[in-house]
Amino acid sequence: MAGRDCLVTNDWICGEYLRSRSQELVDATAQHVQITVASVAIGLVVAIPLALVARGRPRLAGPVLGLTTVLYTIPSLAMFSLLLPFFGLSAALVVTGLVLYSLTILVRNTVAGLEAVPAETREAARGMGYGPVRMLWEVELPLALPAVMAGLRIATVSTVALTTVGSIVGRGGLGNLIEDALPSFFKAQVLTASVLCVLLAVAADLLLLGVQRLLTPWTRIRAAGSLEAH
Repeated sequence: MAGRDCLVTNDWICGEYLRSRSQELVDATAQHVQITVASVAIGLVVAIPLALVARGRPRLAGPVLGLTTVLYTIPSLAMFSLLLPFFGLSAALVVTGLVLYSLTILVRNTVAGLEAVPAETREAARGMGYGPVRMLWEVELPLALPAVMAGLRIATVSTVALTTVGSIVGRGGLGNLIEDALPSFFKAQVLTASVLCVLLAVAADLLLLGVQRLLTPWTRIRAAGSLEAH
């Protein structure tokens, strides 16, 4: 009875809410994860070619970086309204908007990572007979990976937060629960959905940090050598 009382008294923390709405929470969390993963993955696939264009053709660097920055400044409601005629009220609408928002971080970090590759490393690769494509895949992208992964982590955490805005078209994952709870100010639902958003962002960041360390073991060796030198 005490557990049910927290629903009646509208407490912030309510075990009965977690028990009675567990499936709803799981479904909303799953949708949130699916939209986030799809948006970031597509954003990365689009960002790498754009970064290569910006790096390879300096005259296009300004327009490419400028366009991605402008896209990031468009308010989410306006962005979704502009995309609505093309995608309707669908998950594709939300994913496309989130992809466009992610580009400013992903493109800039990828360009920065590629530009940080030492010129002598490129010269050495050319001297060993590496062509442009082989150099890109075997030399430049691996060395740019720490910057790319840093951008991916920031873009993912940002996308976890922005996904909630998709609730305006019913595709916001945990944002749907927050929006549904606000008119009646259902405290337990607002708090639970908000906490789950934070936990998703933290978990995604830690997961990507682990992937980054696995893919770039030389950065740990370099850091250890620097500490020993001191």
